[in-house]
Amino acid sequence: MPRLLLVSNRLPVTVKAEKDHVSVVRSPGGLATGLSRPHERSGGVWIGWPGDVSRLSAAQRTQVESQLSALRCVPLYLSASEVSRFYEGYSNRVLWPLCHYLLDRIPRQDRDWEAYAKVNERFAELAASHYQPGDTIWVHDYQLMLVPGLLRKRLPEARIGYFHHIPFPSSEIFRTLPHREDLLRGLLGADLVGFHTPSYAHHFSSSLLRLLGLETDLDNVTYEGRTVRVGGFPMGIDAEAFEKVSQEPGVLEELRVLKERSAGQRLLVGIDRLDYTKGIPRRMLALQRVLERQPALRGRLRLIQVAVPSRTQVEDYAAYRDKVDELVGRINGMYGTVHNVPIHYLYRSFNEKQLAGLYRAADVMLVTPVRDGMNLVAKEFCACRPDEDGVLILSEFAGAASELRDALIVNPYDVEAMADAIEEALRMPVDTRRRRMRTLRAQVKSRDVHWWVGSFLDTLQGMPTPSIRKGSVGVAEVVASLKEKRPRVLLLDYDGTLRDVTSRPELAVPEPELIMLLRRLAALPDTAVHVVSGRLKETLEQWLGALPVGLHAEHGLWSRSGQGAPWRMLEGVLPEWKEQARPLMEAFAARVPGSFVEEKTASFAWHYRQVDPGYGAEQARELRLKLAEVFAHGHMEVLPGDKVVEVRPRGVHKGRVVEKALAGAAPGTLVAAFGDDRTDEDLFAALPEGALSVHAGDRLSRATYQVSGPAEVRKVLASLLEA
Repeated sequence: MPRLLLVSNRLPVTVKAEKDHVSVVRSPGGLATGLSRPHERSGGVWIGWPGDVSRLSAAQRTQVESQLSALRCVPLYLSASEVSRFYEGYSNRVLWPLCHYLLDRIPRQDRDWEAYAKVNERFAELAASHYQPGDTIWVHDYQLMLVPGLLRKRLPEARIGYFHHIPFPSSEIFRTLPHREDLLRGLLGADLVGFHTPSYAHHFSSSLLRLLGLETDLDNVTYEGRTVRVGGFPMGIDAEAFEKVSQEPGVLEELRVLKERSAGQRLLVGIDRLDYTKGIPRRMLALQRVLERQPALRGRLRLIQVAVPSRTQVEDYAAYRDKVDELVGRINGMYGTVHNVPIHYLYRSFNEKQLAGLYRAADVMLVTPVRDGMNLVAKEFCACRPDEDGVLILSEFAGAASELRDALIVNPYDVEAMADAIEEALRMPVDTRRRRMRTLRAQVKSRDVHWWVGSFLDTLQGMPTPSIRKGSVGVAEVVASLKEKRPRVLLLDYDGTLRDVTSRPELAVPEPELIMLLRRLAALPDTAVHVVSGRLKETLEQWLGALPVGLHAEHGLWSRSGQGAPWRMLEGVLPEWKEQARPLMEAFAARVPGSFVEEKTASFAWHYRQVDPGYGAEQARELRLKLAEVFAHGHMEVLPGDKVVEVRPRGVHKGRVVEKALAGAAPGTLVAAFGDDRTDEDLFAALPEGALSVHAGDRLSRATYQVSGPAEVRKVLASLLEA
C-alpha cells in the first residue's frame, strides 16, 4: 500500500494540558476513525493544526511534539491572527455560508483572502517537505481548497486527492465569490476531487464550465494536460462501533432511566452543532405547530435538543445562540408546566455513550438542516438502533437524504410539512417503523466509513500516474530539434495554434505579424510550410493565398500544393448526405440563440462559442446524439471540437495531408506538426516515425510536446529565423 500523506485543517488529536503534564489524545469523529487504518497501515503522516498551544511552555511544547511524532502527526502552528483571519475569517465567514447558500451572512468586504491564501501556502510547503516519491496525498475540506494546486506546482508527478466535506453550491451561487477562479484552479491540482453526492459533483463541474470554460466528460475534465476525475463518494460512519456502543450496559442503563423519567411521553431528539445551517429554529417552530394543532399531545411530547457549542468566536454564531435561546424560552413559556417543558435544551457536548443513549431512547430523530454536506448524525441514529425501531425525519437538503430514502424526507423550510411529518412519525405502526429501520440500517452498514475511504483511495490510486506537463522545457527541446541541419516540413494548424480562437470564425483574420512570420519561414532554405485547417478553401485563399506555402482546407478535403497552384479535392467524397443533416443542424441553430451553422463542401459545423456555456454544452451533447442516430449506419462521423460540433465523411481528416506534404521530400526530412484540438490528433497519428508533434493548449494529446498556446507556438517558429 502506498504511503498516505493526509492534510487537513485540524489534526485528529486533542491536546490536554494539566498542571505538570500535557497529553495528546486521539479525537473521536468520522474522519479520524475512517482514516486511522490507512494512516497506520501505510506508515504515512498526518499534517494539520494541533489546536491552540500558545499557552504551553517550551517544555510542554516539546512533550506535545514528541507525542505527535509517535502518532505520526506533523503539526502546523497557526498564530492568533491566522486563526482569526484564515479559519474564523475566510473559511467560516465566507466559504462556509457561501457553500450553504446563505449569501446574506457573507461579509460585505473580502478582507481575509490573503490570509487564507498564505496559510494554504504554508500547508502545501509543509506537505511537500514530507513527501516521498510514490506517496499518495489526500487533502481535506474547504479550509484548504488552494492546497492541491499549490502541491501540483511543487510536485508535478504526485498523486493527489481532495475531498470536500461540505456542500458544493450551484454555479449561480459559487460565481458570486470574488476569488472563484483561484479556488477552482486550486482544486484542479488534484487528480481526484470528491464530494458527498453526485449533485455536488455536478455543481462543481457546472462551475468549471461556466467560469473556466472546462467541460466534464464522463466525470473527467482535462486541465493543464492532465485528467482530473470528479465524483461522488458518500461518507459513512463506523457503524459496527456505534452498534456495539449502543448495547453496552452503561448505555442500556441510561436508556432505562430516560424511559422511566419519560413515562407517558413520546421523545423527539435533535443532536447538532449550534450552527445556523442545522435548522434548529424551524425544527422548534414545527414542534410548536404540532402542539398548537394537537392539544392532546401537550405534556406528552418532549424534544430533547442537544446543541454542541461551535465557533463561539464568530459573531454570527453568538447571535444565533441568542436567537435559539429566546425561541426555547418562548415555546416552553407557552406550553410548559411546573412539571414538564416541551423542549429540553442542552447547550454542551456529549460523549459517545451519552449520545448512544439518546439515540436508543428516541421515538423520532429530527435531522433537519437547511443545508448539510452529509450529516452523519442521521447515520449514527440508525446504527444505534439494533432494536429496529424509531423514525428518522431527514431534511432533503442533507447529503444523507440521497441514500437514506426510507426516512421521512422533509423540506426544512416548510414548517407545516415538518409538523405533518412529526405527526406521521408518531402514529406510524410498529411493523412499518421496523421495516423502514431495517432498510436504513442495511444501507448504513454497507456504506460505512471504511467503505468510503476504500472507495476514494481505490479510485485515486487506480488513476494513471500523473506525468509532467511539457512546458518551457518542451519548447527548448522543440526549438533544438527544429534547428537541426536537415530539410524540414512544417504542418501548422491555424485556429487555436497560429491564431487565438475568436468568438466568430470570420474575426480570426491573420495579423500582419503572422503573415510576415509565415513568409519568412517559407523563405528559409530547405523548409516547406503547410497550413492545415478546417476552414473553407475560399477563406484560406483570401487570407494566405499570396504566401509561398501549401494550403489544406476543410481538414484535408481540399489541398493546394503551393502559391498559385490549383485546389484539388479528395476523390470519392460525395455530398448527398448533407440533405439528411441540414434540417437538424439548422433546427439547433434556430433554437439556441448565439449559435450558427457553417456549411462546407462536404461537412457541417455547428458553432456555439457565443452561447451560455452550460446550455451550449448540453445542446452540443444532444446534437451529437441525434447526429449519431441519423448516421448510425452511414459513412459519416460526428466530431466534437472547441465549442463546435462537426459532421463529416469518414476518412476526411488532417492525417490525409501528411502524404501529400511529404511527396518528393528528401530522405531524413524532419517533419514537425503543430495543432490544438481533436482534429489535429488525426494529423499527429499519421506522422512518420521520428517526427515532432506539438500540442498548443492544456488538453490531453498524443503530441510529443505541449506548449501553452498560439503565442508560444509563434515563439517556437520565430526562433527558427534566428541566425
